[in-house]
Amino acid sequence: MAGASQSPATVVTAHRQGILMLLGATLAWSTSGLFARAITVDTPTLILWRGLAGAAGLMVVLWWLKGAEGFHDFLRLGRAGWAYALFSGLAMLLFVGSLRNTSIAHVAIIYATLPFVAAFLGWLILKETPGRAGILAAALALAGAAVMVGLGNDGALLGDLMAFGMVLAVAGMILIARGHPDAPMLAAGTLSAIWAPLAMVPFSTLSGIDGPNILLMIAFGLINSTLGFALFVIGSRHTTPVETALIGALETALTPVWVWLIFLETPTTPTLIGGAMVMAASLGHILWTARQPAPA
Repeated sequence: MAGASQSPATVVTAHRQGILMLLGATLAWSTSGLFARAITVDTPTLILWRGLAGAAGLMVVLWWLKGAEGFHDFLRLGRAGWAYALFSGLAMLLFVGSLRNTSIAHVAIIYATLPFVAAFLGWLILKETPGRAGILAAALALAGAAVMVGLGNDGALLGDLMAFGMVLAVAGMILIARGHPDAPMLAAGTLSAIWAPLAMVPFSTLSGIDGPNILLMIAFGLINSTLGFALFVIGSRHTTPVETALIGALETALTPVWVWLIFLETPTTPTLIGGAMVMAASLGHILWTARQPAPA
């Protein structure tokens, strides 16, 4: 939401920069399937190493953006910051768990229900009515997810449920960032990247820990967690909940493509159809909003 002192040109520029940052976050997040399939350690150990690497990267980002003052943000999280840290940590745990318990395509396309969930909760909680174009795009993305989950047979129920739980957690993150734009969300996200991995310490092992797996887990944390999350936090301040979710839904189409190219994990026909519907909804909405004035 723009402040009263901001000119329309400034709002439009910030809005477009927000869209570009969210696109960068989506590209970084779309590498998740590659790392999940390449790393051979158990899931709790993967969450632990990936999370701590991501947390270290986020600490560097916090210092780079704000200097030593940035670490004072941990002292002023407030209820919004703590809630954000909770949702973000839950999303991290459910995300990695879903990648290990169902197909990459199912995780990606279930994530495509996020625009619908975010739009509904944004209207219910923030009283922010999405435009007709946003609702239509969200409905098309939801229909694509329904085609994949209802007709496809390349997933598993436990992983699918984890993916839907992740959607609810990310929707909560989007609404908190939108409703509290001045809250220190980067510090809150860094906190989540600490507590969620540490919760896995009792369940992690040293089995499979070797040089290649360590390097892959560190890269997973820095690229997928640090880079993706930092761009998401900054970009989502300047876009509406439905816009944020729709741009993120592009991950739906990209994630299974990388896995298919590298690991030959071929999606079923319903999954491909659902993915195409989601891609059409996301790209169509991005192109539409690019021609409109930024929301006030």
